[in-house]
Amino acid sequence: MPAILLSIGDELILGQTVDTNAAWLAGRLSGLGIGCVEHRTVPDDLDHIAEVIQQCAEAAKVLIITGGLGPTDDDLTRPALAKAMGVDLTEDPASVEHIASYFKGRGRVMPERNRIQATHPQTSTMIENTCGTAPGIRATLGHCEVFVTPGVPREMKAMFEHEIEPAIQDRAGTARTILTAKLNSFGSGESDIADRLGPLMARDRNPLVGTTVANGYVSVRVRSEHEDPRQAKALLEEALAQAKDKVGPLAFGQNEVALQDVVIALLTEQGKTIAVAESCTGGLISGMLTDVPGSSASVLGGWVTYANEMKAEQLGVPMALIEQHGAVSQQVVEAMASGALEQSGADFALSTSGIAGPGGGSKDKPVGTVWIGMAYREGEAVKAIARLAILPGDREAVRDRSAKCALQLLRLQLMGEDLNQMKWASAP
Repeated sequence: MPAILLSIGDELILGQTVDTNAAWLAGRLSGLGIGCVEHRTVPDDLDHIAEVIQQCAEAAKVLIITGGLGPTDDDLTRPALAKAMGVDLTEDPASVEHIASYFKGRGRVMPERNRIQATHPQTSTMIENTCGTAPGIRATLGHCEVFVTPGVPREMKAMFEHEIEPAIQDRAGTARTILTAKLNSFGSGESDIADRLGPLMARDRNPLVGTTVANGYVSVRVRSEHEDPRQAKALLEEALAQAKDKVGPLAFGQNEVALQDVVIALLTEQGKTIAVAESCTGGLISGMLTDVPGSSASVLGGWVTYANEMKAEQLGVPMALIEQHGAVSQQVVEAMASGALEQSGADFALSTSGIAGPGGGSKDKPVGTVWIGMAYREGEAVKAIARLAILPGDREAVRDRSAKCALQLLRLQLMGEDLNQMKWASAP
């Protein structure tokens, strides 16, 4: 049963607000075995909205509209839906009472303007809003079931769970099961990951396998469909296993798992500790690690040594080394990591030094040049290594990817991978 999601609002068209509703709804519909064939976004224009509603109703069995149910002049979803249906708006007395009670419960009198929120197209019905003023609307347009909710995520989600989801399930009957998952990787570009996946990405197979890039991660997306839920799950798990085998050690987790989650889990499992010495990343690595609940058992602390004098005073990096090789060098990040290891008593230490931009680059060391260091103990000895990363993007992207390179380097070390055999330091 095809579905379309329609988001309404100038703020969405202009990029002033990110439409998180569509992503949430698409995920919930997918879990019901209902595929979204299209996401559309339109501005606050009555005729445009009405035209798009008619187009969507002709193309889908379910249309979910979010936004445009407020009390102001630019909230046009109600009259646009009425125009698309060829009917007039009518006022619902129960909704007027509900809105008035909502304001009364907050010690206020309902503004007359809010009365418009109790109107709906004739032949449609209202959807109760349990956490706001604007009721939703349920209507039928041709063969399409239309549901309208406010754009406020909390109100939209409550309406979906209480009324829209049960109604869709009743109409869908025994729908196909659609399952989705993603396998996250870091350390290689999207085209390289696609080459590794090869025939798995053929568009005529089930499950469908694709790739996407977000926040420096390349994720392998898998979508499995089958009438039998157990078979859908089996197909999904098989495809994920095949993708993991193709991507190799650069793959670190599924769905919303982040690199720092995996690193903390490995440190905890092995009973190891970490300290951090950061220059260009300015505390990002420490922040990522300590964002993970339970990280206090593994993260001892760290230093942000932006100035060369701080590298020398706090970490024991010889000034002669900095003067000879420059702060952004293999020698200096290895010394930073070794100093952090010695000062903290940790089992591992990470360090970064680079040119995040927008200025400060040179022909030999352009913006995006970052050295990642790691020190660890081998028996009584301290061993330090470093890897060079040339990272694309603006200052924020370079710093973020530098931190993730450091975390990936530590993860691979904890997993016992041969770092010399891996091209881990490139990032999408």
